[in-house]
Amino acid sequence: MKKALIVWGGWLGHQPEEVSAIFRGILENEGYSVEVADNLAAFDDAEKLKSLDLIVPIWTMDEISQDRVNNVSAAVQSGVGLAGCHGGMCDAFRNNVDWQFMTGGNWVAHPGNDGTPHRINVVNTSSPLMEGIQDFDVSTEQYYLHIDPAVEVLATTRFPVADGPHILNKAVDMPVVWTKRWGVGRVFYCSLGHQADVIELSPVKEIMRRGLLWAAEGKSKSVNQNSEGVYTGMQDSQV
Repeated sequence: MKKALIVWGGWLGHQPEEVSAIFRGILENEGYSVEVADNLAAFDDAEKLKSLDLIVPIWTMDEISQDRVNNVSAAVQSGVGLAGCHGGMCDAFRNNVDWQFMTGGNWVAHPGNDGTPHRINVVNTSSPLMEGIQDFDVSTEQYYLHIDPAVEVLATTRFPVADGPHILNKAVDMPVVWTKRWGVGRVFYCSLGHQADVIELSPVKEIMRRGLLWAAEGKSKSVNQNSEGVYTGMQDSQV
């Protein structure tokens, strides 16, 4: 039985407890054993983290110790999947660049705030994760993020929609869904999910279901890859 750990907390405006319940339901329906924690102490046991198949952070706008980030990073480098959404993964710890490097991006703005109508455009890639999902419209926060150029973008949204100091720049297609690797671990992210009702939207919930499973499945596929050793070239960011 595959094992997943969901860790929720931080800013409660993102309804982390409610979102964690949705993700727990998805994973348990797929036969996973799911542990849910509401304290970052869940990241203290490095060996336990490496025994998992999937880590799901749902924790917005807080601080985290470097040791805890290192433990999660080492687990993902060894093959454990990392998957999450919205601010719960990519606006989690603004002061920790190692977390941002691992996850693939970080939130910087949502022009128009909540309730902004915008379209999600599915990108034609080799990934099967978005197969059969068509472009769709949402009315929620439209995330503007600073992005790791190494990510594989699976869906985008077009800026500008709402007014702001960015509108005199050229139009840009901002990544909404992406994947990347961290060591031999799989990382999945979707910027939608301001609150639980957004996650419950049919295309969003299906995207998250696929992303959670895809990230977790990387553990079994990494067995024959070189996952020994942990990257240690980030000390300047840990001073």
